[in-house]
Formats: sequence, C-alpha cells, structure tokens
Amino acid sequence: MFLSILLCSTSSASSSSPAVCSEADRASLLSFKSRIFKDTTQMLSSWTGRDCCAGGWEGVECNPAGRVTVLQLQRPASGPEYMKGTLSPSLANLNFLEVLVISGLKLITGPIPQSFSNLIHLTQLALEDNSLAGPIPFDLGRLSSLQSLSLSGNRFSGHIPPSLGQLPHLVQLGLARNSLTGPIPPTFLNFHALQYLDLSFNALSGPIPDFVGRQLQNLTYIDLSNNQLSGQMPISLFSLSKLLDLSLNHNQLTGIIPVQVAGLKSLTTLSLSANRLTGCIPGSISTLHNLWYLNLSGNGFSDPLPQTLARGVPSLLSIDLSYNNLSLESVPHWITSRQLRDVHLAGCQLRGTLPTFTMPDSLTSIDLSHNQFTGGISKLLTNVTSLQSLNLSNNQLKSDLSELKLPDTISSVDMHSNQLAGSLSRILNDRTSSFLEVLDVSHNQISGGIPELKEGLRLKLLNLGSNKISGHIPNSVSNLTQLERFDISRNQMTGTIPTSLGLVVKLKWLDVSINGLTGRIPNSLLGIEGLRHASFRANRLCGEIPQGRPFNIFPAAAYLHNLCLCGKPIPPCRGSGKKQEANMMSQ
Repeated sequence: MFLSILLCSTSSASSSSPAVCSEADRASLLSFKSRIFKDTTQMLSSWTGRDCCAGGWEGVECNPAGRVTVLQLQRPASGPEYMKGTLSPSLANLNFLEVLVISGLKLITGPIPQSFSNLIHLTQLALEDNSLAGPIPFDLGRLSSLQSLSLSGNRFSGHIPPSLGQLPHLVQLGLARNSLTGPIPPTFLNFHALQYLDLSFNALSGPIPDFVGRQLQNLTYIDLSNNQLSGQMPISLFSLSKLLDLSLNHNQLTGIIPVQVAGLKSLTTLSLSANRLTGCIPGSISTLHNLWYLNLSGNGFSDPLPQTLARGVPSLLSIDLSYNNLSLESVPHWITSRQLRDVHLAGCQLRGTLPTFTMPDSLTSIDLSHNQFTGGISKLLTNVTSLQSLNLSNNQLKSDLSELKLPDTISSVDMHSNQLAGSLSRILNDRTSSFLEVLDVSHNQISGGIPELKEGLRLKLLNLGSNKISGHIPNSVSNLTQLERFDISRNQMTGTIPTSLGLVVKLKWLDVSINGLTGRIPNSLLGIEGLRHASFRANRLCGEIPQGRPFNIFPAAAYLHNLCLCGKPIPPCRGSGKKQEANMMSQ
C-alpha cells in the first residue's frame, strides 16, 4: 500500500505500473556480474532482461523511482555453493544503495574497491565469509550513515583503520576471522551507539582500552577472543550494565577478576578461558543472576572456590573450571545438586569415585578428564538420558566395557588412558552406536576382537590403540563410511588388511602399526585420496607398497620393521623379494 501511494505521487504518466530500473544501475549490476567467473549458486542467472526492478533479479530491490536500494547476495558459509570472482568498483555507481550484502560466497577474492566509499547512503555493509584480502580501506570511514559493518570471515590484514571511528551511527561492527594486527584503535571511543562488537580470531595486540567500559555504555555483545591482547582487564569494563555476552578467551590477559564483575548485571555468558589470569574466583560472580554460561578454564585460578557460589548464579547451566590451580578433591555439592547442562572440571585434582548427579537427565556434556578418579563408570551413566559428550580420559577408572550401557543420545566418548577391560562388543553393537561419532578407548586393557560393524554407523574417529585387542580387521570396516581417523596400533591384531578398507574414502589418518598383520597392503587403499597420515610399521607385511599417492610419498618410517615390504619410499622390489612374498602368501 505504501509503495503504490509513493508511485502515484512520483509518476504522472502512469499510476498503475512501477518505474523501470535506472539504466545506470542496471549497467553497474551487470558489471558486477561480469567480474564473477563462476556462480554455482545460480543467483546471477536470474539477472536477465531490461528491468532489474521487476522482481526477477535475485537479491535486487529498488525504490519507487526505479533506483536500486538493496543488493543482497547471501549463502550460508557452510553451504557448498559459491561465487568465484572479484568485486566490481562499478557497484559504487549505485548512488541510492542503502544495503549491500555479499556474504558466504567463499571465493570472491581481491580487495574492497576504494570506490565503495562513495556509497554515502549505505546503512548496512556486510561482506562476510568470502576470500577478500588486503587492508580494510581507510575511506570506509566516510560512510557516515552506516549502522552495521561486517567484514568477518575474510583474509584482511594490517591494522584496523582508525577512520572507522568516524562512523557515529554504527550499532554493529564485526571484523572477526581475519588476519588483522595492531591495537584496538583509540578512535573507537566515538562509538556511543555501538551494541555489538566482534573482533575475534585475529592477531590484535595491546591492552583492552579503558574507554570500552567508560564510553561504549550501550554494548550488549563483546567478543575479543582468540587474539593476542595483553595486560589486565580494565575495571571500567565491568560497568557495562547492558552487556549480555563477554568473550575474552584465548588471549594473554593477566591479573585477577575484580570484584566489580558484579556490575555486569545483565550478563548471560562469561568466557575468560585460556588466559593468564590468577588469584581466587571472586564471590561477587554469584550475584550475576542471569549468568548461564561460565568458562574460566585454562588460567591460574587457585583455591578456595567462593562459598557464595553454592547459593548464587541461579540461572547457571554450563560451568567450566578445567585446568587451573584448583585442588577440589571432590565435585562440589552445589554442582552435583543443580540442573546443569555442561559440567567440565578437567584437571581439578579430583579423586575418589565418580560423582552422582541429583538431576542427571539434564546433562549434555561431562568432562572429568585428567583427574585421579578410581572405581567404575556405570553409576555415572545412570539416567543421563540427554548426554551427548563424555570425557573421562586420563584417570584410573576400572570398568568392563562389555557391561557398560551408553545413553542413546551419546555422540562422543573419550575414555582413553584408564584401566578399562572387557570387549568392544556392546559399545560397537548396541543401538547407541548408531549415534556415535567419536570413540577413543586407547591406552587401556581391552581384549577380544573388533566386532562386525553394521551399516549406518556415523563414526568419524575410532581409536583403539594400545590395548590387547586380537583377531582380524573385519571386512565390515567398509561400513564406516564417515570415518576420518582409524587407529588400531599397538594391539595383537592378525590376518590381512581387508581390501574393503579402501571403501572408507573419507579416511585422513590410518595407523595399524605394531601388530601381527600379514599379507600385502592392498592397492584398493589408493582410493583413499585424502589420506594424510598412515603407518604400517612393525607388522609382518610383505609385497610391494601401493605405488601412487599418497602411499609412495609417506616417509620410509611408515613401512619399516615388516617382513618383506618393498618399493618406494623404501628399497625397490627385486625378484627374490617377490618370490619371498609368494612363499608367504602360500603359507
């Protein structure tokens, strides 16, 4: 209705049909199209005909006067489609453009044209998840109407231009996942309207500026994670009463968490992991009534935990205190008695038997690895009906795997480096195995054989190394169509390597070393083109190594200490070697 009224007021010649798009705008769009050499999204195939405003040109919108105001070409970054080419400077001739979104197209390369600084009506510029490179143009600071700027997920390098501080109306700034260096510009103190700031996954250095807390009082989201920021967290940062999310993990921050953290009254997520923070965790965290995610792992926090946590943080769902200088001895009652989703207490010097949770059905992830737990596992697995990830590795647990019942929902199980015994038959044959993607039970005392592997398994990682497993590799290994890592090294396996292993085409890591395998390395394995690591050493293999990539470019160490393997990258096969192989095959 609003559109038709505008058309009546702007067109005296015809009140029933919209204006045809500007020829100049059409030419600018076609110039962009000409710079795209390949388009598997098929979006640009709709750009035909004289009228780019008639609704047929995908991603293009116009105002009633026939001028292009929106160009939005977007595909999910995870999708297979892409565009290959560069950005045409002629897009700057779209004089009425207000929204420019070219995102998730993966293979658009080159710089941002300097001419884009002429798009003075732009309120949104999003060039995310492409392959753009070079410095961020200084002249983008001229786009004074800009409210949202996102250049995340490209290959931009150099410093963040201080000129961006000249964008007074900016509400959202995303420069994440690039290769930007240097400090956070001091001109950012002018971002009084800024609500969203994401500079994560770069190589930014220097301190977190004090003005972030003093001047940017409208911030609701801050992500500065995965950089090289150093120094102490400024006290002013904890005065941001509207802040919902604060992520400073994976930096080089030092000092303590100040008691003023209580000032973050709206905070829902706090991630400070993988820094160099020390001291005690302040009891004032317990006053954060909206906090549901707390990750303080990988620092130097020390005992004691504040008593106030027992009755505070009422919204808490996820807690990670792993790898600090904490000596908890046992899992605190205020953790086991809550309805939590994630409990990660790796490397907290816990001992005794595994804890019992009062409300286990809410748990989706448990990490109690790198502690000194003893006893069995079965009790922990009672009623964990939502559990998806379990890590109990590097403890002293003793259980019979053939008696364990994994929850139906489990997708990742890591129990390596314990004292587990029994066979794999229940874990790999139970109906729950249909959901497993990761199973690592290496460095235990597991015996028996590898059971037949049914169709439909989703395993991506199967690590059975350093056990007492015997028998043959089953031909049904070919059913592991998603498998990327297969390790059965340091066991007592015999028989031949089945040719069906060559059907596991997604395999990237293969280790069958230090067993008693005989026969040849089958040529069918040449079909695993993505294989990046393989080891066949210390078996009783014989015959010529498959002569093709990647097998003849793996190092010689991958084939040493076998009976009579030969061929590149070890000495070539000779007549006597082939005769010996024939003799071995006949045994």
